[in-house]
Formats: sequence, structure tokens, C-alpha cells
Amino acid sequence: MTTTYEHNVVLKSGDDKFKVIGTRPIRHDGADKVTGRALYGADFQTAGLLHGKILRSPHAHARIKSIDTSAAEKLPGVRAVVTAKDMPQTTGDVSMGEAGAQNVAFLRGNVLASGKALYKGHAVAAVAATSPHIAEEAIGLIKVDYEVLPAALTAPEAMKKGASILHSDLKMTEFGQKTNQVNNIATHFQHKKGDVEKGFKEADVVIEREFTTQTVHQGYIEPHNVAALWNQDGRLLIWCSTQGSFFVRNATAKVLDLPESQIRVTPMEIGGGFGGKINVYLEPVAALLSKKAGHRHVKMVMTRQEVFEGTGPTPGSYMKVKIGAKKNGKIVAAQSYLAFEAGAFPGSPVGAAAMCVFAPYDIANGLIDGYDVLVNKPKTAAYRAPGATHAAFAVETIVDEIAEKLKIDPLELRLMNAAKEGVRRVDGPVFPRIGCVEVLEAMKNHPHYKAPIKGKNVARGVAIGFWFNVGLQSSCTIAVNPDGTVNLTEGSTDIGGTRASLAMQAAEVLGIRAEDVHPTVVDTDSIGFTAVTGGSRVAFATGWAAYEAAQDVVKQMTARAAKIWGVEADSVEMVDGVFRSKTDTELKLSFKDLSEQLNDTGGPVIGRATVDPQGVGGSFAGNIVDVEVDPETGKTQVLRFTVVQDAGKAVHPSYVEGQMQGGSVQGIGWGLNEEYFYGSSGQMANPTFLDYRMPTTLDLPMIDTVIVEVANPGHPYGVRGVGEAPIVPPPAALANAVGHAVGVRMTKLPMSPGTIMEAVWQSKKK
Repeated sequence: MTTTYEHNVVLKSGDDKFKVIGTRPIRHDGADKVTGRALYGADFQTAGLLHGKILRSPHAHARIKSIDTSAAEKLPGVRAVVTAKDMPQTTGDVSMGEAGAQNVAFLRGNVLASGKALYKGHAVAAVAATSPHIAEEAIGLIKVDYEVLPAALTAPEAMKKGASILHSDLKMTEFGQKTNQVNNIATHFQHKKGDVEKGFKEADVVIEREFTTQTVHQGYIEPHNVAALWNQDGRLLIWCSTQGSFFVRNATAKVLDLPESQIRVTPMEIGGGFGGKINVYLEPVAALLSKKAGHRHVKMVMTRQEVFEGTGPTPGSYMKVKIGAKKNGKIVAAQSYLAFEAGAFPGSPVGAAAMCVFAPYDIANGLIDGYDVLVNKPKTAAYRAPGATHAAFAVETIVDEIAEKLKIDPLELRLMNAAKEGVRRVDGPVFPRIGCVEVLEAMKNHPHYKAPIKGKNVARGVAIGFWFNVGLQSSCTIAVNPDGTVNLTEGSTDIGGTRASLAMQAAEVLGIRAEDVHPTVVDTDSIGFTAVTGGSRVAFATGWAAYEAAQDVVKQMTARAAKIWGVEADSVEMVDGVFRSKTDTELKLSFKDLSEQLNDTGGPVIGRATVDPQGVGGSFAGNIVDVEVDPETGKTQVLRFTVVQDAGKAVHPSYVEGQMQGGSVQGIGWGLNEEYFYGSSGQMANPTFLDYRMPTTLDLPMIDTVIVEVANPGHPYGVRGVGEAPIVPPPAALANAVGHAVGVRMTKLPMSPGTIMEAVWQSKKK
């Protein structure tokens, strides 16, 4: 099968050609976004609006002995004050979609601290007042008596014998069984494949290294926000910036002990999320304030410091990885020890990391140990392929070092070990059709990889990464208008242009233009259940729901055409937006012409679908990066960057490229600069965008994108999710490039100038 490049898309000969899929129409919400008409959570306004503020713990770990809110309650303008005592003590679990489930008690404890404050920034009490200034003054009047306790800030520190225990009633789960051990390890699990000890004995070269990464934030520009009204009729109405309105409904219902049907959540436009806007923080608090304030609207918007200190970043980690290979480059054994910081409550992405750690490779013998470790930091949240970036950093560094020792081209070594269809991962699943080999081949054949490396202290690095993607449930309805356009209604928050993606998949079925589909994201009362926008599932799963809803429209309209012509419905077909008789070539009606006659042939047509697709296709991405490292300061300049990714089928190539570039930029920041910088007592020293260093356009070259299309057999159009994988390989590719430039393998993130120089100085001492 031949391969050609067309507009940076690797096209395989024999691909199906579509009319709409693969084109680049203007996004449907573009005009409102660029003109400022789109309404975000902080734009919410209504008469009599109250403003809420939260009092947060100044300590990383402290017992709350008492809370005195009397002075705050007496302040003129204050309408309500709440603490954890105002929350019902419900039990059970809350479904987190791709992230599994979360214990309600832990979720409630993160919303408002009860008994102990477990991290600096932990919410302790909240106030609603007639202005944000009065609310701010009021929280300063609340008196909290703390007993400060020792804090554990890293996984190795928290796992030590004698470490300060965060939850005295939490017993470790090991290998799926509850134990009687009370420590800061919430869970220890293990995956095995083959005989790892035998595999290492057969290896000619074995490399083992330890790796550490720091806490990193998703970096969305819009802070968390909510407006809530606990109405007199008992219904709770919520408006918020969220990646999952149904999750907000479910979590808030569980925390407040309400039936889900009593809550309506309206998702506002979202100013970035990347996984960080799935969890709830403000919603139950605003609801309680609204009820206590006499059923008034209450609006809450976090400050940037609150976002950093009081919401969920991605975790820091400690990892040990060992890989063995034969002289010919064949990897025969791999072992990993993954200890991830969960934050103050269980639920780090270590499970996902274990699914991805060795996934790009066909390895006969593997062993993975995963530890979910509690530390005195905010409860971690998802961040684009959660856990996979950490794992790839460790594995890809060692794979690169093996290639160097064996004097094998680093991409050739990866190709000879690449995972293919039928290969079983170390964690169990067997790969269906995947594009790992195709991504590596595209990297090897790219002009960037073939270009000479010029300049002193300049080097090149490569790496690949994997994300499994998810499916989950989605719903969609499509109503046909008399002019031949359609209204598409769905429940997936649009972060990356998914309105366009869904509209295009529906338009492909209906044989109409993408511009003739009007997509709308609606509230939880107006559409069937739809899981979170996360795990790169929307274009795949909600896109499939749009596809099925469009098929339902076609089925109904085919029957209408048959009715008009007085023939049987099975004798009518639709081809390229035209309904026609299979037996009489004179009988034809365009989609638009038939739409005009719907009211005369039985009334409106509304297609609908709810799906729970299982044919999820994982995605591989790879990077080629050139850097220049100043040997005197350790400052790293990214000179050239290429990202290659398998999209299955790029529905809208421009938005796929945008996802690839955006994920790459975040990965570059993660690799070189970004970290939560903590003092010894657990105080974050850089909770602003001035001090938390994210890349800007001044720090980056143009990022070249290459879309590989290896169709996912589990989707009607071959779609694979694309939003996760591009963040996975950048830190590893950068580490390999920096390592080649300075002559020392990098094992710590971020690779800030200080970290690089320390590594160089340490190597000179040996």
C-alpha cells in the first residue's frame, strides 16, 4: 500500500473518500467565540445575584478543632455561611466515567473539609453576600482553630514507615483485596506477562533507572466557576464551566443527597479544561449557599491562586523502570514500579499509566507494580492522557539509551519492537488494528528526521506514546427543518471543536453540507445521558450517536418519500443526499425538497440515538525534536518540533492538527518548565501564571504536524480520539534530545536550567 503526503496528512491508497469527512469547514461556534458573544460561566448575570467566596486552609495538614462563623454572619450584606456540617453524610460511589468511581465521602470531604484540612487551599467554609467584596471580607472574619500536623508531600515520603497518616480510617487495597494496613498507600496493584526474571537473564543489555516528576497544572485560562439556584419548588439549577454536565448532576446529587432528576445542569462555554474541569469543587457549595440564603442565585468564581491551590492538577510521581534487550535490539523483558501522588484523596491516574507504560512495544515478559499514594496536596485530576506522559518519559528514555548502547537507530529499534494487531499488552488487553508502526514509519520518513543536525550543543530526540481512548455513553437528536437544514442537539461540552466534528459526521450521512447542520450543546433536561468530554471520546462516541441519529432521520425520510410516490419503503434509497426509487429513475427528491413536504406527509422528523460503543481505537503519537542547550546555564531552546499521530480518520484535519499542536505545547511546558514549587511545609510558592512558567509563542518554534490515518475498525468512519496522545511523548523526546546535547541522561521533570546543570555536575563527580 503506497503512502503519500497531502496537506500533512498521510493518506493510504484505497482509502474511502467522503464528501464532508476530511474537509475543513469553518467551525459553527466560531463567530460567537471571536466576537465575544459566547457566554462563559463568569458571564452569568441575573437580578438579585449573590456572590460566594471560600475560606481555605493555610496549612497543608491540620486538624480542625473548631470553626466560629458568628462574626461573618453578622456582617451587613452577608446572606449565608456554610461549613461541612451543612452537608448530608451520604455514602456510596460517584461514577467518574473514564476515571472510574470516587467515594462520595472523599468527594464531599474535598468540597468542604471535615475534621482535617489535608492540603494548603483545602476549602473549609463558604460565604454568600451581596457583593464579592463583602464576601471576601466575611471569610476573613471566620475563626478556625487548627492543630498543625506534619505534611507528606511526595510519594516516597508518604510511603515511609512513620509518615504522617492522612486518613486513619483508610485501609490499603492490595491486589484487589482490602487489607488491615493503615498507611498512605490507597492501592497497590500488579500486572504480569510471561516470566520477567527469565527475560532479564536472556538479555544482553539491561538498563534500570529511577525517575521523578513534579505536580503540573492543566493551565486552562478560564478559572472554575458556578452559579446555582436552589429554587422554591425544590429543583436545583446549576450553570457552570464543566467537561461533563451529567457528572456534575450526578456528583452534586450524591453529595447533597438529592435525586438526579431534581437537578438541572446547564453547561456554559468552557475556556479550557484538559481533564481538570471534570471534578466538582464549587457546585455543591453554591447550592447550599443558595438554599440557606433564601433561594437566591449564588455565583462563585475562583481566583487564579484558588485554581492552583484548590483544584486538581496532574500528580507528581516516582518511577523505577528496568528494560532488557538482546544484542539485535529485541526487547525481552520490562519492569516498572509506578508510585503516583493521588493528592489528599485516593484516585491518581496510576492505573492508566500502567495501561500505557509498555503499550507501544511487543514485550514477551513484563511486570508492572502500581501504587496510589496519598500526599498533602490537592486531589489530583485528569490531564490529557492522565498518567501516560509520566510513564512514557521513563520508558522512552531507557529505550533510547538501549538504542544508543547497541548502536541501532532509535526509530529502527522502536520499529523492530513495535506493537501490532494481535499483540497482548502487559496489562492484559490484546490490540485490535492500531497504527504504531505507521506512526514510526512516518517519523522515519519525515524530512525533519533526515535533516542534518547543525550547531554546537544541538541535538535531536525522538519518542512515541500511547493512549487507549474511551467510548462511554452518548446521546444525540437531529430535527429536520423545512428548508433542508437540521438542528443537532447533544450533551458533550465542546472544548476542541467537537460541534463541527459531530455536525460533519451527521452531514456525511444526510448528504448535506456541514454548514447546514446547526449543533447545540444543551442542559441535562434536554438530552439523554452523555458522559464527560474526556478520554478523547466525543468525536468517537458522540460522533457515533450523531451518525446513528442521522441514520434514523434517513430511515424516516425514506418512508416519507415512499409515501409520496405510493411505493414500498424498501424500494427507496438515499444516495448523496437524494432520495430515489430503485426501480424508477424518474422518482427523485433532494433532501431539501423532501424536507419541505414533511408537514404534509406526517409531521416533523426527529432522529435520535443513544450509544455505548465498544470499538474504541487507541492512538499513538510520536515526536521528533531538536534542541539547543546552553552548557553554561542549562537553558534549553526548542529549535524544531514535529508531531506525528494516528487519527484513524481525521474528521476535520484542522482541528486534529490543533489538538496535536496544543498537546505538544503542553508537553513541552511539562518537560522543560512547569511544576508546582512547594516549600517544606506544603506551601505552593508559585500559584500565579507569572511564576508558574507555561510556554508562550516566544518559547516555541512552529510545530509541524503529520496526521496518519489507520482506520479504526470499531467506528463507522474509522475515527480514533486525538486529544490525549499528543501530550504523551514530548517530555520524553525532549529528555532524549537534552541528554544527547549535554551527555547526561535526564531523569527528572521539569528539565529546568537548574535541573540540567545539577545532572551535568553530578555526572562529572562520578
